[in-house]
Formats: sequence, structure tokens, C-alpha cells
Amino acid sequence: MRESTFAPVSKRTKLVAGVGGALGAAVVVAACSSGGTSSAAAPAAAPSSAAAPASPAGASSPSSGASSSGGTVITTAKSSAGTFLTNGSGRAVYLWVKDTGDMSNCNGACAGAWPPVTTTATATASGSAKASDIGTITRSDGTKQVTYDGHPLYYFSGDSGPGTATGQGSDGFGAKWWLVAPTGSDVTAAVASFTAGSAAGAPAAPAAPAPAAPASTPASSSAGGSWS
Repeated sequence: MRESTFAPVSKRTKLVAGVGGALGAAVVVAACSSGGTSSAAAPAAAPSSAAAPASPAGASSPSSGASSSGGTVITTAKSSAGTFLTNGSGRAVYLWVKDTGDMSNCNGACAGAWPPVTTTATATASGSAKASDIGTITRSDGTKQVTYDGHPLYYFSGDSGPGTATGQGSDGFGAKWWLVAPTGSDVTAAVASFTAGSAAGAPAAPAAPAPAAPASTPASSSAGGSWS
């Protein structure tokens, strides 16, 4: 009978084997756990504060010579020639003796040199101007032109701004241009400059420059003729 070649295993050897097996199993479990699951995405950070409301689009301040409601203001100024009409920023306004009734005969090149006084809302009176004499007519381009006592009103492109009236007495485009008295009549005395007032409710800033006159005007007309 052959003798067995297997030696008995000591208790210590068994203990080492048991610990090694447990460690190996733990490594396998950890590897499986790591490879089989994925971490959840971190929640997005909450906004730190609500966005501030945007400013209203298209908001802008009223144009020069207009009230806060957008309507043109017609007021008055004084000079050695007497009292006459201006817009709310002190810009001189004129009538044209060629106009008849509530109709403007100044168009094209004429309107380039003598821009009509327009309004986007109800025109109002200030100073010695009479509210009952203020009206509007609709021009061919659809804009509303301010009238006073039936006279369509105009600016003069040659005036540098408030306080100047270099268009006074001009005979440009075949007829006289005059400043307008609070009574609605024309002012025929010489006026080149005056102290501009500021109507209540109208911006005190100087008026924006009027559109420049066309490069050429009819040879028979002179936008800056002298008064007589």
C-alpha cells in the first residue's frame, strides 16, 4: 500500500488563504460596482438672482419744442418788433402769404428751405398764444402741420436755432415770409434775433437743426431774400 504524499495544512496557512480569498472577493465586487454604475449628474446651479427687467424698447424723450405728451407747443417771444410766435424751445415760426385758407402751397424744394411745423399729437398753446387759434392740416405725405388762425406755420432752415429769425421778410419762392403775432396777423418789422423763452412743459434744450435746404433751388426763387 502506497503512502499518501499530501502533507497536513497548518492552521496558519488556512488563515492566510482565507484572508487572501476575502480580499480578492472584495476587489472583484468593488470593480463590478465601479464598472456597472455611473454617478448622477450634479444638479445645475440655481440662478443667483432674477434677471433685471429690460427697459421699454423705443423709449425716448420728447423732441425739442414738444410737450411731454408729444404735441408741439406754440408759445411767444418778445423783441423790439413786438410779440410773435415761436415753438416751445424758442424757435421762430413763420407764415407764408402765398398760402390760401387752411392749405399749404409750400412743397418740394420750398418745404426743404421752409420745413413745416409738424406735430405727432395735439398741439398746445403757451404764453400769449391762443389755444383756440391752434389747429392742424394734413399734408400730402400724411404729416400733421400746425396752423395758427388758419395760417400753416413753418420754420426757416437758415435760422441757426432758438433766438434767431433770419427768415423774417424773405421773399423766397415768390412771396413774403413773416413772423406771426398772437392775433394771427403778420409781423412786418425787422427782426434778426430775440431772446427765446421756454414754454411750460417743453424741453429747455435747444432745438435740433432743421433739415438743410436742397443743394439747388429754382433760379427765380431765393430762400433767403431780404425783407422790405
